[in-house]
Amino acid sequence: MNLITLDNISKRYGARLLLDQTSLLINEGDRIGLLGRNGSGKSTLLRLIAGHETPDDGQVTIWGHVRVRYLAQEPDLDDDHTVLEALFQSDTPQMRLLRDYERVSFRLQAQPHNPDLQSQLIELSDQMTRHDGWAAEANAKAVLTKLGVTQFTAEIGTLSGGQRKRVALARALLDPGHLLILDEPTNHIDADAIDWLEDYLTHMESALLMVTHDRYFLERVVNRIVELDRRQLVSYDGNYQAYLAQRSERQEQLSTAEEKRRRLLARELEWLRRGAQARSTKQKARKQRIAEMQTITYDRNDSRVAMALAGRRLGKKVLEAHNLSKAYDDLVLFKGLDFSLQAGDRIGVVGPNGAGKSTFLDVLAGKTPADSGEIIWGPTVQLSYFDQRSEDLRDEMTLVDYITELAPLIRTADGERVEPPQMLEWFLFPREEQRTLIGSLSGGEKRRLYLLRTLVHQPNVLFLDEPTNDLDVETLTVLEEFLDNFEGALVVVSHDRYFLDRNVDFIVPFDPDAPAGVLGTRYPAPYRAVKPSKPKVEKAPATSVLSSTAVSPSPSKERKLTWKEKQELAKLETRLPELEAKQAELAEAINTAGSDYQKLAELSTAHDATTAELDEVMLRWLELDELS
Repeated sequence: MNLITLDNISKRYGARLLLDQTSLLINEGDRIGLLGRNGSGKSTLLRLIAGHETPDDGQVTIWGHVRVRYLAQEPDLDDDHTVLEALFQSDTPQMRLLRDYERVSFRLQAQPHNPDLQSQLIELSDQMTRHDGWAAEANAKAVLTKLGVTQFTAEIGTLSGGQRKRVALARALLDPGHLLILDEPTNHIDADAIDWLEDYLTHMESALLMVTHDRYFLERVVNRIVELDRRQLVSYDGNYQAYLAQRSERQEQLSTAEEKRRRLLARELEWLRRGAQARSTKQKARKQRIAEMQTITYDRNDSRVAMALAGRRLGKKVLEAHNLSKAYDDLVLFKGLDFSLQAGDRIGVVGPNGAGKSTFLDVLAGKTPADSGEIIWGPTVQLSYFDQRSEDLRDEMTLVDYITELAPLIRTADGERVEPPQMLEWFLFPREEQRTLIGSLSGGEKRRLYLLRTLVHQPNVLFLDEPTNDLDVETLTVLEEFLDNFEGALVVVSHDRYFLDRNVDFIVPFDPDAPAGVLGTRYPAPYRAVKPSKPKVEKAPATSVLSSTAVSPSPSKERKLTWKEKQELAKLETRLPELEAKQAELAEAINTAGSDYQKLAELSTAHDATTAELDEVMLRWLELDELS
């Protein structure tokens, strides 16, 4: 059954046209991922569908009694409500009952001998029993807890921005309506909560429409992807992998159409240059067609280039930090922490929200002073830090002037000179938009510009703090192309499992519940290797990237490889390149499989199996190699 119809809608903000006579159907059972560049109008489209805005042209039709629940990036919550009161702000009978019960219960705590409140609570308790309210209340608290919110009576006004977003997300999940619309739901929640949310949404009966950068989410949750591409909505059936295959085919078709258009236009312009007369109706029509052809452009897909900037030499000594501590009042984030970074290290730091990961990077980068300890950087280090604050963006400057002032001359690894306008194009700012003032950009576009600002200094050590928050998938692809060619040291704090698996070699858990606040064992990527079911790879303190002076392991006798283990190690060293080659062959076959989805499924299954075997072989090889 059709839930919502968008019919030839258009929407403009000032001189900027975001949607141009585009249409879309949302049906029961749809789980749609909405993709598009930052600033292209994704959030505007969500607000139009939710009825929070109206189109300039066209019509949005919500059929029958369809209820739409919308979670914005900046949710509107009453600061005076408690967490539970905010959760139960809904018009459904059960939510009204829960709201009334929580309000009376809270008031009775302050006035325990008030007979009127006691009577009301008895009556509401009876209704809770009759209408299964106790189970609903338990479920509400369970959802909050899974999302990392445990202070149920705290006032909304006392919560952080991330906590507010999680409360609003819980409220939407408990009452999703017929269509649940989520704008970046994975921002501000940690990886364990993201895993739980994946499962919750997969089994939810309501239709789903969401904007997210999380590619594992798109792979595992959605059954349809809609891309907002140059003011039009393009729909692709299937998950993220199917989308990539279909989009690649579409890009090839568009590229072919563009080449044909250019060749035909060249011939027609040559006809004009020969002095064609415009006396006949036929000739006038031909001139009109040439004018129209000059305004049409198809996507040639030639702006997506691999970023290989010239690197700076990085010596053997990169970073040594000893006995670092940081606390805010009674909150100890870390204590007695040692940290080392070597040339070529690519490390992902993971942990729950509030553990102190961002503060840890701030301390290392010199943005926040440590309470104690010593930080020693190598003499050749050129650090760039992509933090969450997006500082140093100057709203009064144009994009091109801002980048020109920062880095008027940049060179690629091949020695080619790169002008600032070209760098901006690499980061998806076309030439016609480069004279735009920074202050007029959307939040996501500012993050994209801030990322470019971070990279134009051509660092040899790079810190990235939650780089996937507020960046679109296309920008993440540009960043990943840069990291593919980056030969320096990399430290990433992120909850994005796909980004970590794609770009780092080792995962380090940042655990505030450890005896000294931090654990430092390295686990080889992918991210799932840090799960408790996986064996730890490096157990000796000398191989830990983070270690604490508060815990000293007991001495143990050094063990050497047995003859049998030496034989096993030799076989693994032969098997590893075989599996890597097979993985690469399967990946290439997937990329060239076209629209044969049965073949794609078979290749994908084989690729996953090969990857799993490669992970296990790599784990065992690392264990034996440590002893050799």
